[in-house]
Amino acid sequence: MKNITSIEQKIFSRTTLQHFLAAKRVTGNTVAFSNGCFDILHEGHIFSLSQAAKEADMLIVGVNSDASTKRLKGPERPINNEHSRALLLAALVIVDAVVIFEEDTPLELIKLVMPDVLVKGGDYTLEQIVGAKEVMANGGRVVINPIVEGFSTTGMIQKIRTL
Repeated sequence: MKNITSIEQKIFSRTTLQHFLAAKRVTGNTVAFSNGCFDILHEGHIFSLSQAAKEADMLIVGVNSDASTKRLKGPERPINNEHSRALLLAALVIVDAVVIFEEDTPLELIKLVMPDVLVKGGDYTLEQIVGAKEVMANGGRVVINPIVEGFSTTGMIQKIRTL
């Protein structure tokens, strides 16, 4: 039986993430970065993350903290706490590292990671994606994945409430 600590070891602080990335980059690994609240993990998230993982050797996922999620999504969110959300993401084989961020946007985290590829799922334009300008100025690129119709955390919560 595998130990859950191996999954938890994929959850990093900003400082430990810096060291992890430095070691990986020495060997030439490329880095993709994506972010979100991931309040209730669903098929749309898995699609977006699996597409993001194809863009580089490693996938780093930024997760909004509980306080940040509450500010962005409203007083009844998140449904799952930040550690649970980070743990579920870390359990995915396609995710190499997870880091929780407190800010409303991942800009400071993106500047710290400075990914080769910034991946966002959704109906965003390049100009709307936080960190796009910084990543492209550093020689990286930005990828926008399509939304998987019919899958949203808000929609799932509404459905559950009607049961």
